[in-house]
Amino acid sequence: MQIKLDYHEVIGQLNDAERVLEALTLPSPSKEELGQNQLAFTKNWLEREEKIKQMLQAYIIAVQKNIEDTRANVAILKKQDEAIVK
Repeated sequence: MQIKLDYHEVIGQLNDAERVLEALTLPSPSKEELGQNQLAFTKNWLEREEKIKQMLQAYIIAVQKNIEDTRANVAILKKQDEAIVK
């Protein structure tokens, strides 16, 4: 049994993942839209929204690193496949 890497398929999937990741955004709530609202709930809500945005940014960075690592590993596998064929 032989397992062969479909390099173009894998790279295409990685490119798709990068495009989706780049489109992933979470707009911050507008403090101006809240007006003079000084409720404790509003303050807590804004803090929670900021933490969620920070977590999303950390997630994006982690996924970008994962994509880069996968791309590098795929390149190594491609070279190995080419060496075996020769």
